[in-house]
Amino acid sequence: MTLSLGFSPCPNDTFIFYALVHGLVGAPAFAPPCLEDVETLNEWALAGRLDVTKLSFHAYGLVRDRYALLASGGALGRGCGPLLVQRPGQPLDLGRATVAIPGRYTTAALLLRLYAPEVGGLRCLRFDQIMPAVAAGEVDAGVIIHESRFTYQAHGLAAAVDLGAWWEESTGLPIPLGCIAARREMGEARIAEVEQAIRQSVDWAFAHPQDVLPWIRGHAQELDDAVIASHIELYVNDFSRDLGEEGQRAVAALLERGRRAGVF
Repeated sequence: MTLSLGFSPCPNDTFIFYALVHGLVGAPAFAPPCLEDVETLNEWALAGRLDVTKLSFHAYGLVRDRYALLASGGALGRGCGPLLVQRPGQPLDLGRATVAIPGRYTTAALLLRLYAPEVGGLRCLRFDQIMPAVAAGEVDAGVIIHESRFTYQAHGLAAAVDLGAWWEESTGLPIPLGCIAARREMGEARIAEVEQAIRQSVDWAFAHPQDVLPWIRGHAQELDDAVIASHIELYVNDFSRDLGEEGQRAVAALLERGRRAGVF
């Protein structure tokens, strides 16, 4: 059976999946992948559209009865969480402000809710539209993800809150951002094959980083090589190979806090 696969066009995902997609590691048969914005993938996961998919941990908390979390391919770490940005020198009252988020089901949206439950004026925008909207005064602030972390200052914006740092300080754990999940109905044996194939794909990319770069550039929003390299260095790490005990504890903590907040 050919499996459907979806992940984002961001450098961390294209780095992770390059070898698998190009047949450089042993893997089950996959159809050509769907590369979509993470919020689109989140919505597709809620609809059960793909067999294997990247999604936010926020969305995973809503579909874990149907999807199994894979230990490989995820995005967790320290110093890599979403940032709440605003125009410099502007007062920011989160109880009254309009805040752009990169999707209702993103981990960024969940972190904002956990940090500031009083926030009510939310506006969903695609992640690459948030900085221009804040800079133009269309919203008061925005939660940015992906490579925006490296470029917001070039848009004349300032960081108001580092939501990842807040998470790390309050829990002592790395921040779980995104994961790979597979339909439970695929069965444990097939899911284990997929998990191993993704781990091997990560290893291959680390061993051949220059071979992966052209494909990454072809899909990236930001084409500057230094930004791409920083993105990969920040979001692809040992947790991408295997969540391990610490990663599993971080995921459990996020889901439990979300449950207490009434999200799950």
